[in-house]
Amino acid sequence: MDADDLEKLLVEVRDGACTPDEALARLRRLPFADLGFARVDHHRSLRQGLPEAVYGPGKTPEHCAAIVAELLDHGTGPVLLTRADPDQSAAALDRSPGGTTLAGGDHGLRLLAWRPAPPRPARVVVLTAGTADLAVAEECAGTLTAYGLRPTLLADCGVAGLHRLLASLDQLDGADAVVVVAGMEGALASVVGGLTGAPLVAVPTSVGYGAGLDGVTALLAMHASCASGVTVVGIDNGYGAACAVARILR
Repeated sequence: MDADDLEKLLVEVRDGACTPDEALARLRRLPFADLGFARVDHHRSLRQGLPEAVYGPGKTPEHCAAIVAELLDHGTGPVLLTRADPDQSAAALDRSPGGTTLAGGDHGLRLLAWRPAPPRPARVVVLTAGTADLAVAEECAGTLTAYGLRPTLLADCGVAGLHRLLASLDQLDGADAVVVVAGMEGALASVVGGLTGAPLVAVPTSVGYGAGLDGVTALLAMHASCASGVTVVGIDNGYGAACAVARILR
């Protein structure tokens, strides 16, 4: 339930379309619903402006299907199932038809969405340093799409061939927010941060050789960026970057 749903419920009570007892029964489930294996947070949209998402790893297919159904049954939207494996995806879609795969497919970080938000006019650009960063970038772009944003995804713009980025400067111009997804030494975030005044969220990835330390080098480099105001999320966290942009653009 979000603020609009709560206002609608109060209007229904006022107009007699819903009895106080019926409203009370619905409000009892508003803070969270205890499924035994999960306490599903129905209150999160009211608190944060973004609903709870379902993180797939560590859950059984039945867990994922039940949590998705609980969120859908109580008006939550959009409902996201992140990093789902094929069995989790199939179980959730079987119980709650109508979901769409927005990222991953068979090659990356699978993201499913139900009840996406209506389109919004903001312009968001998601850039990757390399093709190997695409799975994380697609998770970010898919999450943004579920939240009503329509991102432009520019792949393989890394600093080893800076002319590739410079060829896309027109697409950066006028962006309301930018996400940079980069592994190796993470330098692309500083370069892009020096070219645009838009809010910039940097996502370090675990792509890279030995001294890349599975993304730690890119993470620290992005935190040490000389471009002022760069926001950095955790390693490979495309979903978190999208949520940061959604908060910024509220």
